[in-house]
Amino acid sequence: MKNNEFTVTDDLWATRGQRFINCILDLLIVHTILISIATTIIIIGNIANNYDLTKWAESTTILQRLLFWSILLFLYYFLTETYFSRTFAKYFTKTIVVTKDGTRPKIHKIFIRTLSRFIPLECLTFLWGDFRGLHDLFSDTYVVRKHEFNHKKGAILFP
Repeated sequence: MKNNEFTVTDDLWATRGQRFINCILDLLIVHTILISIATTIIIIGNIANNYDLTKWAESTTILQRLLFWSILLFLYYFLTETYFSRTFAKYFTKTIVVTKDGTRPKIHKIFIRTLSRFIPLECLTFLWGDFRGLHDLFSDTYVVRKHEFNHKKGAILFP
């Protein structure tokens, strides 16, 4: 009898370079979204002659900006990985997030994965040792190269 169980092996893992590019691109994307939101608020305030709104957007404190950044970063990672099993940067590097058995991670694993990203310097932990970062280890997930994964799993497209 043939065993149809699948297990993610280390030959499918994304490379350190792919992981680093994912980190940098995702941070740039979140920063661009944040700047776009702030600029939109200022433009709307100016068009509506509501200069209080413009002044508020321009006078936010570092703590407020950090809070907005954190909320946006959480929503970005949580929503994109929940719905697509990848962030926008992972589209560019052709990588996806899966569990050990090659399935899409459940929402609680994505939640743990996203919260783990707020550990200071966590985004660099995949650079040492194996290619898994703390957010991968805590959530028991893997970032794999999509095409090699689909080929090895025998799937045409990742579900």
